[in-house]
Amino acid sequence: MGPITGIDHVIVGVRDLEGARSAWARLGFMLSPRGRHLDQPTGNYCVMFASDYVELLGVVDAGTPTRRLGDFLSWREGPMGIAFAPAGSVEEACLSLADHGLHPTAPRPLVRQIELTEGAALLRFSLVSLPLHETPNLDCFLCGHLTPELMRRQEWLRHPNGANRLNAVHVLVDSTATLLPAYDRLFGIPRVTTTDAVAVVHVGRHRLVFSTPDDFKTMHPGLELDRDVKLPGIIALELGIERRDQTVAYLAGHQIPFSEMPDGRIGIPRREANGAMLLLGEG
Repeated sequence: MGPITGIDHVIVGVRDLEGARSAWARLGFMLSPRGRHLDQPTGNYCVMFASDYVELLGVVDAGTPTRRLGDFLSWREGPMGIAFAPAGSVEEACLSLADHGLHPTAPRPLVRQIELTEGAALLRFSLVSLPLHETPNLDCFLCGHLTPELMRRQEWLRHPNGANRLNAVHVLVDSTATLLPAYDRLFGIPRVTTTDAVAVVHVGRHRLVFSTPDDFKTMHPGLELDRDVKLPGIIALELGIERRDQTVAYLAGHQIPFSEMPDGRIGIPRREANGAMLLLGEG
C-alpha cells in the first residue's frame, strides 16, 4: 500500500455559503451542520458519505482576506481541490512520500468548529501538501483526521436522492501526456492508465480522470460544457447511488433538470450545483 489510500473529500468553492446549502439540499443531499474554521475566514457545509465527502467551502468573514479561495472565486464557483486520505498518520505518509523522492510540507493543523445539538465540537485535522509540479493540474493535499469520531452521524448519511459515495473526479486539461510521469511517481505506474488522450489515476477505490474538453464530451454524450471553462480545472464529480429509479424519481419530483446518458448515468448541470457537474450512477 502506498502513502495515499483514496480521496478523503472534494472541495467546492462557493460565493454564498447559505445559498449553496439550500441548492444542494434541493438536489436531495443531507448536509452536516455548518462549520467554521478557527483562525481562518472560511466556513463550510458537508455532504457526508460513509468514507468520503463533498465540502462546500465559502467565506464567512469578508473583512479577512483568503488568498486561495478568494482567487478561485474571483473567476468561478465550483470544485477547486481534492483532499487525499493518507495511509496511517500524515507523519507516516510524509516519510513514505519522501522515500519516493517527493517533497511534502511539514504537517500543519486545522481546526473546524461545528455546531451540534448538544453544543459546539472541535474537529481537528493535520494537513500536508506537495509542490504543484508533483501533482500537476490538480490543487490537492493530504488530510489526516485527528477526531474521526466527530465526523459522521448516521442521519447525515441518508440522502433523499440516493447518493451514497464518491466514485471519481473529472479534471479538464489541455493535454494529458505531460501529467503521466508525475502521477506514475506519486501512485505507481500500474495505477495510471491511458486510453487515447484520457488518463485515469486509480487512487484506492476512487478515480481521477484527466481529459481534454473534447474527450470529456465524447465520454459523456448529452452533457454540455460552458465555452468559458478555464483549464486546468475539476469539472465533474461522479457519485454512486443506491437505485437509479429512486434518484430519477427524486429529481423529477423536485423539477431538477438532468440528462440521461447511454450508460445509464444521470447528469446534473453545473448551474444546479454551484459550478459542479454531477454524474450519478449505480455501481
